[in-house]
Amino acid sequence: MPDADVFPTPGAVRHLWWRVRDYASVLRWQLASSRGWDAYLAPQALVGPPVVLVPGVWEPWQFLRPVAEVLYAHGVRVHTVPALGYNRRPVADAAQVLARYLEEHDLREVVLVAHSKGGLIGKLAMLEHDADGRISSMVAVNTPFSGSTYARWIPLRSVRAFIPSDETIVALAAEVEVNHRITSAHAFWDPHIPGGSHLDGAHEVVLATPGHFRPLADPQLRAILLDRLTA
Repeated sequence: MPDADVFPTPGAVRHLWWRVRDYASVLRWQLASSRGWDAYLAPQALVGPPVVLVPGVWEPWQFLRPVAEVLYAHGVRVHTVPALGYNRRPVADAAQVLARYLEEHDLREVVLVAHSKGGLIGKLAMLEHDADGRISSMVAVNTPFSGSTYARWIPLRSVRAFIPSDETIVALAAEVEVNHRITSAHAFWDPHIPGGSHLDGAHEVVLATPGHFRPLADPQLRAILLDRLTA
């Protein structure tokens, strides 16, 4: 009889399947529509405050297309920040880019919807670059507020910035004054952030969809956003 240890456990098989679906979803979202970044700015029936999308590291704005589509369909103006590109800049630089976009377009009562690194960018913008009070709140999806232990194994500067001992990660964790305006929505299993996305003082929502990207299309997240923006 072969040793049972040579076979993957049911849990390992399940996690592999979740990973495959995670990355397949991202690819599908980017190919699903030809709408450009400016196509979500003028819904037919204007409802609620403007939303600004803030993607994660190495993510173009299309990674958040599920959010853009559902909000636009319900009358919400959805902005992206073209200058972020693939979001490889340090968090501090990206926060300034975000703040500059809000000022240039004179956006107020803004709700940020951020994914992964985008939540760190959004929080820093709220703390240091929002003297005019343009940002009302943020919904951060699968954000590594305490970093990710996996980051130390990735030989890319843009990813190693998420090591838990990184100066920016530690400094942001110590600042709690805006946490009550943040909703941290995260998957119960995230292959990129093993330590989770807990943020002291924030409203925390655990989503039923596993993965790092697929939770962006989670029905509960959709309901939270629509309730906040269209109620």
